[in-house]
Amino acid sequence: MPTRFTRGAVATAAALAMTFAAACAPGSSNDKPASKAPNAVSTDVAKAGNVTLTVWDQEVQGGLKQQVDTLNKQFMAKYPNVKINRVSRSFSDLQKTLRLALSGSNPPDVVEANQGYANMAQYVKAGMLLPLDSYDQVYGWKKRYPKGLMDLNSVTQDGKLIGSGNLYGVSLNGEIVGLYYNKEKLAKLGIQPPKTWAEFDQALATAKGKGELPIAFNNLEKLPAMQLYGILQDGLTDKESVRKLVFGSGGSWSDGPNVQAAQKLADWTKAGYLTKDPNSRKWDDTPVDFAKGQGVFMFGGTWWAPDLADRMKDKVGFVLPPAAQAGQPVSTMGGESLPWSITSKSKHADVAAAYINFITSPEAMDVSVETGNLPVLAAPTKQPSLPLMKEVSTAWTELSKNDGTTPYIDYTSPTFTDGFGGALQELVAGKKSAQDAMKAAQDDAAAFQKKK
Repeated sequence: MPTRFTRGAVATAAALAMTFAAACAPGSSNDKPASKAPNAVSTDVAKAGNVTLTVWDQEVQGGLKQQVDTLNKQFMAKYPNVKINRVSRSFSDLQKTLRLALSGSNPPDVVEANQGYANMAQYVKAGMLLPLDSYDQVYGWKKRYPKGLMDLNSVTQDGKLIGSGNLYGVSLNGEIVGLYYNKEKLAKLGIQPPKTWAEFDQALATAKGKGELPIAFNNLEKLPAMQLYGILQDGLTDKESVRKLVFGSGGSWSDGPNVQAAQKLADWTKAGYLTKDPNSRKWDDTPVDFAKGQGVFMFGGTWWAPDLADRMKDKVGFVLPPAAQAGQPVSTMGGESLPWSITSKSKHADVAAAYINFITSPEAMDVSVETGNLPVLAAPTKQPSLPLMKEVSTAWTELSKNDGTTPYIDYTSPTFTDGFGGALQELVAGKKSAQDAMKAAQDDAAAFQKKK
């Protein structure tokens, strides 16, 4: 996930990183084995007595916020003895504060902990999250979810390997990084939604030639360029190669197709296809700018769809990224939203597990659809009504059918957002070549693999 990230002040982020690193360093007071799953669990929430369950999430936009609000009210109505203390923060704020909160003496009970080596794996290694395997035995999450989705939320107890090991979270929504387009602008330009990269390149040239900004793109936080790069990478190489790179099981970031993807991003910048000075503009402002008419196209995740549907109504469309050739299956980044996890110090782990089960139940998938979101599993009774969400649902179905999901590339290492994202910032600023940017990616990935 989401990998939705906004960089705060450099000094603040550095201080947080140093504090967490010290807390997790060998020989520190927090250097301890991963937490163990409880031997006995209870599903009887009513017998837990009066409980205040503190939940930290990052669902602050439009339908995402409404979805969690609705599910929280339903849970408290079912269990009047439980009060949910919801702390809702933007993705960036959650990332900046969650690590310190988890290392404190009174952390929240339930948190959305981002997948990957930089977050979930580090929390697991430090013993900050509770394994959910015992709860899975009674709630049956692995029976409801495809193995690939469960693997995304799994980590070995030493934090060295993601994609296997114990289960540490359950997700509610599905995610795709795809292509949004302004229907009115395409109509005026005489352009159809592009099906191939060749058609897309022609559309960009046409838009630029007629005075339009081809692609809305803000990159202050580095991750936007990583996602845009990842989309180009998926179009130039095969999905298994991307998966091996991210999970550290083979390949090199400096191989030919990966360099070609970086070169494509550089070429778009030089051609004036991207927002001017993107490295100075916030990622969260991208959909706001796009809704105001700045940009014919916008690459972005489906987490932005509910808000865009509200702002633009039927003027916005969504498709998967273009294919190399017409009719070929497409791969793109995606999978599932940030998982809901239980902190190891929670005094109400059984209630927290019941809460997670409730907000990821089949009935919750219906709520996801009703609030304009994309449920990770098929909703049993509801279908999307908004045109944009119908397009998102169609894209999700197509991607799932072709097993076309590739992992977010920032999962590659705890430092990849800086190590590679920083290089991509220099690339779009015209200060670094494609070859040098990919060398930075390979160096960062290799250094992490060596330490594991």
